[in-house]
Amino acid sequence: MALNPAYEAIGKGFVQQYYALFDDPSQRPNLVNMYNVETSFMTFEGIQLQGSKNIMEKLTSLSFQKINRLITAVDSQPMFDGGVLINVLGRLQCDDDPPHAYSQIFVLKPLGGSFYCAHDIFRLNIHNSA
Repeated sequence: MALNPAYEAIGKGFVQQYYALFDDPSQRPNLVNMYNVETSFMTFEGIQLQGSKNIMEKLTSLSFQKINRLITAVDSQPMFDGGVLINVLGRLQCDDDPPHAYSQIFVLKPLGGSFYCAHDIFRLNIHNSA
């Protein structure tokens, strides 16, 4: 395969679709369609998960109902297998918690005429100096 010349549009489009589903608790279960049953990986705040079932168990267990999200930057790079590497930098506020900066990295892999999320790493940017 070759580099995908539409990597920027793919990255921005994926991020917009992903967060539209994630940020709506009634739509969050539909994220299952973005992950592979066996080969997708997620690291959520240091917890390693594999497969769409385990990933969705984590995502649907999140108890907040309201998210206020501000995306600062979406940086994408093409991959030599036709995939796309995406780095998201932003700030989010869940329910009445204080807002926090976060970063999230996605690796999309081609599948037929579409993509699936092969890797997803999420981390709040909280620094404990104690």
